Formats: sequence, structure tokens, C-alpha cells
Amino acid sequence: MAEFHQYQKPLWRITARERRFILILGDLIVVSISLIISLYFWSMGDQWLKFSWQFLKERPPNWYYLLPVLWIGLMFELYDVRRAGHKDDTIRGILTVAGFSTVLYLVIFFISEPKSLPRRGVAAFIGAATVLTLLWRLLYIRIFTTPAFLRRVIVIGAGRAGTSIVDIIQEINPSPFTLIGYVDDDLEKQGRSFSGLEVIGDSTKLLEIIEKEHVTDLIFAISGEMKPSLYAAILKAEERGIEVTTMPTIYEELLGRVPISLLDDDWILRSFVDRSHASGSYELGKRMMDLLGAFIGLIILCAFFPFISLGIIIDDGFPIIFKQKRVGKSGKIFHLLKFRSMRRDAEKDGVARFAVENDERATRWGRFLRKTHLDELPQFLNILKGDLSLVGPRAERPELVEQFQKEVPFYRARLFIKPGLTGWAQVNYHYASNPEETAVKLEYDLYYIMHRNILLDILILVRTVGQVIGFRGI
Repeated sequence: MAEFHQYQKPLWRITARERRFILILGDLIVVSISLIISLYFWSMGDQWLKFSWQFLKERPPNWYYLLPVLWIGLMFELYDVRRAGHKDDTIRGILTVAGFSTVLYLVIFFISEPKSLPRRGVAAFIGAATVLTLLWRLLYIRIFTTPAFLRRVIVIGAGRAGTSIVDIIQEINPSPFTLIGYVDDDLEKQGRSFSGLEVIGDSTKLLEIIEKEHVTDLIFAISGEMKPSLYAAILKAEERGIEVTTMPTIYEELLGRVPISLLDDDWILRSFVDRSHASGSYELGKRMMDLLGAFIGLIILCAFFPFISLGIIIDDGFPIIFKQKRVGKSGKIFHLLKFRSMRRDAEKDGVARFAVENDERATRWGRFLRKTHLDELPQFLNILKGDLSLVGPRAERPELVEQFQKEVPFYRARLFIKPGLTGWAQVNYHYASNPEETAVKLEYDLYYIMHRNILLDILILVRTVGQVIGFRGI
């Protein structure tokens, strides 16, 4: 019996799971140091105890030691290894966390009893955590995005699915993988290049190529039938420690979207339905979060209502509130409430149109409301009523839903859950103004439906706050 040699992957080529562990470990060290720094600076302002064990026991409240946990939670977005490897996303994400933390603390500070909260300590923690986290994350990018740490990948199948994922990988900077080539049993493809990557062999040479090229991963991208020899070779590769991942899974991990144009017609029944059911505890937690958000939102609405109303009246007269039919969960029709941001004759012919960036139908005051998302404040009434959730797919008009069902595959699947005030598609993609862009947003919506959880909802809300603060509305 031939001796079996266990294939050992090079230790320096780390997986996405290992990268997340490194990121979390580094962040934990950084926020722990930040906590110590903040306690030290806080104690320097104490005229009696200074920095001592007695100070640590008597001055900081118990919740103060949970600040590192809160910071790590708000950093959730940056544990996406693709975003963590990109300098602009990293800087933007850390500054968003710092800004959101500051705003959240100020809100709590002003509604609390005078002198009951430690201003100096919290300010020192946010400042130290921001600077040290930024330095650590930039060091991570400098070290762990180099080729020595990248996974070495072979794509199984040089057809439409395989070339599509190769195109995506090659467009990402920094690259998430080192691409070695395709393996395909089609004789006509041998030695040819597709999307700049060569077909370097067939299934009979797969194990030999893995050994020679120090391959760590296989991306399986064949939607049709495959030879038994390829199936056997992939199983042997997996036994030797090679990680095998399907193309749709890689697509979701890299882009946070579902590849609807590359899926079979029965995907909804085979995969989506099973993965889209959420637990009862999540649904309860989400509704409680919706009610809390609606309560806070309605307070903000009451505070801003006189000023926004006055601006609308001066700019374009009445009405102030705009009601429009939208499609909710399971196709139920409801009336969405918004502050009016467009001219009264925006659709005088009665034809539903896409809303686009810098829409010429918007009034001068309306453009400001849309940029700041203040026009959406009345939707908190829809959330309270239960028509909307804080987070979910965008609620579309019945006419557009009917049109998109004919033009975009699987479009009806987004009605599986309640629409939202904000959503995964809204924070990741600009406003859709045609069926092609609508298809991209649908990919984000379906990804959210299959992966939704409380942490993801919080992440979306944090990013939405960042967009509002940054005036990155429509």
C-alpha cells in the first residue's frame, strides 16, 4: 500500500479566518493599552488619588471598563478582511467609529445628571483608541497584504463562472489571492488564457500542479457536469489540506453580494430559502431595536420638524409631508412618509421614474434634505407602525417592482423580509437608476437577507450615521 504524505501548506500563507484572528488580537491589545492610557490621563486630573490602585477602584464606574468591548463591537465592519486590507476603507472606518462613539457619548452625557460621567476619561480613551488602532491597522496593511502572506489559488473551470470570479479578484486592490491558473478538462481550452489567466492543466494534473505551485486553495467554478476524475482529484486535494471553496461563496466573501447572474434558476429553492430564515430570538431583538430606534427618531423628528417644514414652505410651498405607495414584506402595499424634497409636479404625467443622484426634480431645500437624509425622518412613523424596519431592502414603488420582476432575476426574493429605512445595499452602493444597477443592489439585498444578524444590523446603522455626517446622501 502506497504511503500517504500529508501535504503541508506554507505557514505564512494565512486564511481569511486566521486574518480575522490576527485583527481581533491586535485590536484587543490596542484597546487595552488605550484603556490604561485613558485611566492615567484621567487620574492626572484628580487632585487626591492620582494614578493608583485606590483610584482604579473608586473613580471609574464599572461600565467604563467595557469601553474596549464597545469599541471592538463598533469595529465590526473592519473585520471584513477585504476592507481591512484597504487603506482608505480602514481610515474611513476607524474615523467613523470614533465619530459615532463621540456622538453617542455626547447624547448620553447631556441627558445624564450633571458631573455624573467622566468626560476626561472617555475623551482620552476615544483619542487613544483612534490613534493606536489606526497605527496598528496601517501596520497590518503594510505587512499582511504582501505576496508572502497571500493564499495561492487555482480556479477549477475556465467557463463563465470561473472567468467572472477571476475578473473580480483581479480588480480588487490589494489582491486577496495569488492566482496560479485554471484547471479545466476541456481540451480546446488547454494552454489558452481567459481574463489574463492561463489554463495550466486538466484534472489528471491537478495534484501535481498543487505540489509544484504550493497551492493552498481551489475555487470550484463549474456549474455543469464534471468528469469523475476531476471529482476524485478535488477530494484528494481536500484530504491533503487544500481548502476548496465554491465560486458563489468566494463572490459573497469578496463583494458582500450574491452573484445572481451566475446562479441557476432553482437557486431560490435549493439555497436561498434555507439560508434566509432567521431565528425567533433575532426577530424579537430586531423588533425591539426598531421600536427603540423609532422612539429616538421621533424625538429627532419633533425637534427638526419646524425648521424643515419652514424650509419646504419657503422653497416650494405645501404640502410638507409626501405620501407614496410602496411594496412591503410579502408584497403588502403601504404608504411611505417623507418630507417632500421634489417639486409638486415631479411626476405630473403619473409615470413612475427612478430617483437619481442630483435629481433635477429636487428643490433647492430638497437637495439638502436628501444629502443629509433628513427627508426620511417621517419614516420613523412607518417603523413604529411596523411597515418598515430600521434595516432592510429599500421599499420600492409597485410599478417599479412589477418592472424589475421582468428584468432582474430573483427580484421578488427581496420581499421575503420587511423593507428598511437603511440597508446593506444602501450603504454599499449608490442610487440605482437603471435595471443593471438595480441588479447590483439586489445582490446586496439578497446577501443581507441570507446573512442578517444583530451585529450586521448595528454595522449598517453605524455606516448610515457615517454617511449622514459625511453628507453622502442622494
